[in-house]
Amino acid sequence: MPAEPIVLTAATDLAAGTTAERFGGREHGGGVEISFFLNHTPPGRVVSDHRHPYGEVFILLDGEATFRVDGAEASARGGQVVVAPAGAMHGFRNSGTGTLEMISIHAAAEMVTEWSAG
Repeated sequence: MPAEPIVLTAATDLAAGTTAERFGGREHGGGVEISFFLNHTPPGRVVSDHRHPYGEVFILLDGEATFRVDGAEASARGGQVVVAPAGAMHGFRNSGTGTLEMISIHAAAEMVTEWSAG
């Protein structure tokens, strides 16, 4: 029997937080080896330092952000991509004046996060 597409509506089918919807490949995608957040981060909001045992790719659609990766900082804006390698401590801040619209792709079917103690 041929496979059929899985069609989801972000606002109703994905796990929603206050500033993002979460897609888990195992939970929502029939076991695909990828997960992601659809971020809608307000100005000034910070995501604290954390790490994953896999890489994370941030695709900025609109807005500006300052990223920290293992202590180094880089600024990015809509149309750019930022990569945090596997195991690297990283976080970001919306450094723009509008909402940061971004997709955060996790190279795993299930997200695993270790938050910084400080």
